[in-house]
Amino acid sequence: MSPDPATAVIRVVIADDEPMVCAHLRTILASAPDIEVVGLAHDGAAALAAVRRHQPRVVLMDLRMPGMDGLAATERINALPDRPMVVVLTTFDADEYVLRALRAGAAGFLVKSTPPEDLISLVRVAADGHTVLSPEATRRLVAASSAEEQHRERARRQVEALTERETEVLTHLGAGLSNAQIGRRLFLTEATVKGYVSRMLVKLDCANRTQAGLLANEAGLVDR
Repeated sequence: MSPDPATAVIRVVIADDEPMVCAHLRTILASAPDIEVVGLAHDGAAALAAVRRHQPRVVLMDLRMPGMDGLAATERINALPDRPMVVVLTTFDADEYVLRALRAGAAGFLVKSTPPEDLISLVRVAADGHTVLSPEATRRLVAASSAEEQHRERARRQVEALTERETEVLTHLGAGLSNAQIGRRLFLTEATVKGYVSRMLVKLDCANRTQAGLLANEAGLVDR
């Protein structure tokens, strides 16, 4: 979701079926002057309704909730025309359920034990449209997938549609590099890299950089 030019405040919806978790996260984020928690939800359906009502820039989404779970809610939110950045909340960072959420369009994930100052910083990162996921975490998630080979074959077929230069850009993106860092590696301007990334997302049918980076890892482009 694009930032509202009229305000610098980052609007956040928190979805977790544990009221204490919601209250804890809300207290942390409320301490930041540029973040406003505009909605709380305790299941996926309520999270989807809160997104439609409040139009946040970031959603912190627990995956295991009653009724509509966080995975289904993430899929529906990412189908909205002006979708926010969905960041998964998890207890275990090598959870295959998290991997499914990333494939569904989540921008990354945070463990619930993330220190308060890091939580605030990472919400800002997500609000700016960036990935909230380290290359190391990506590799752990892909390695933990019980269906890794199936996804690897599908990913290989998808990246075959890319040009040689696009494949190079995708490889560096999968390694966690920013557009500026990729530009320096490939002797391209940052604007040129941004153009490559935008075209790749369309070609690969990826919702965001996180999905593309995950695809690069699944296709075996990134050294482990």
